[in-house]
Amino acid sequence: MQNEQLVDLKETGLSEEELFAHYDNNLYESEKVTAPRYSYWKSVFRVFFKKKLNIVFLVFLAIVIIFAYIYPLITGYFFNAEVMYNINAADNTAKHLLPADAIQKFGFSLRWILGTGDVGQSTFDALWYGSSISVSLAFMCAIINMTIGILLGAIWGFSKKVDIVMTEVYNVIGNIPYTLIIMVFVQILSPSFWTMVFALTVTGWLAIAYFIRTQVIVIRDREYNLASRCLGTSIFRLTIKNILPFMTSVIVTLAAAEIPSYISYEVYLSYIGLGISDMTLGRIIQQTQSFMAVPQWGFEYWSPIIMSSIITIILYVVGQNLGDASDPKTHM
Repeated sequence: MQNEQLVDLKETGLSEEELFAHYDNNLYESEKVTAPRYSYWKSVFRVFFKKKLNIVFLVFLAIVIIFAYIYPLITGYFFNAEVMYNINAADNTAKHLLPADAIQKFGFSLRWILGTGDVGQSTFDALWYGSSISVSLAFMCAIINMTIGILLGAIWGFSKKVDIVMTEVYNVIGNIPYTLIIMVFVQILSPSFWTMVFALTVTGWLAIAYFIRTQVIVIRDREYNLASRCLGTSIFRLTIKNILPFMTSVIVTLAAAEIPSYISYEVYLSYIGLGISDMTLGRIIQQTQSFMAVPQWGFEYWSPIIMSSIITIILYVVGQNLGDASDPKTHM
């Protein structure tokens, strides 16, 4: 062509090795497919943080954790001690104050933004102290029930001998109302934090185990699991490596529903007088329920209710959205 011009390769400044490379027509190399590296948890968090609303709820969750566990340590608040030794207890004018009245009397401070209680104690401090106990109770029960339920449910789904025994156990215990079982144990044992943990976990794992069992039955006979069993893979290793990772999104979604439910159980049992002796959110609601009839004191009753509702909603939404993000189908 007339428009083509010869190019002097020396002008490029490259050596012949750099300009010309031997191409090996390897059939095995041609079969390789180049694909980006896939990280499961990196994809989970990418999908989770893609929704701006999740970031907002995480911020609220961080605020709840900070105020529930760190704020009482900073203020040195302990409800029972403050009730007994609070200098405001002798001052009748410091009791049952609305936020504006409390700030006017004691000066502006974060602890008075929700007013005072029946002995002049800070309602704001009492709520966060109660929240720390209620949230700790919920997470402790969730860890115990989920651990036992997942491991036993996986074995239950694989072993026919275990299935025969556990199905009968489930048919008997599963028909007894869960709340009734909790109430019986709380009545028999002394009302304490660990008593409530025991009451909520003594049979709480059974429903989780049955749910996991049904999920394991669905996927245990798939081709890759049958191939692993034919190669001599133990059931334990098969469960840990093949079954449970496949169910990550299901497990996270289940945990998201379990954690808020324990807070609800604690609030309900404390409200009817069967809660623990510690000043939890439910105990505060139970002690302030008589104030609801007094317009000026109603604020003390509704504050712990609103607090428990906010905490359960935040935990549920964050958990559900994390469960959705854990589904590999959303990573595409």
